[in-house]
Amino acid sequence: ETHLPILIDPSHATGHWDMVESMSRASIAAGADGLIIEVHPDPVKAFSDGPQSLKPSKFSRLMKNLR
Repeated sequence: ETHLPILIDPSHATGHWDMVESMSRASIAAGADGLIIEVHPDPVKAFSDGPQSLKPSKFSRLMKNLR
């Protein structure tokens, strides 16, 4: 145990946008205190991390589903 909050980065942990939701759910179920998720309006044009970035609409839906 730790007094520090545990944050999980499902975007970098998986490297694939389509795996971010399941990794996020697993992280929360395991007791994570928060998530760090890459978001970009046009992931294909992102300078970095495009393949693991969620579009804003997918991010919004994910946040609603995790509540």
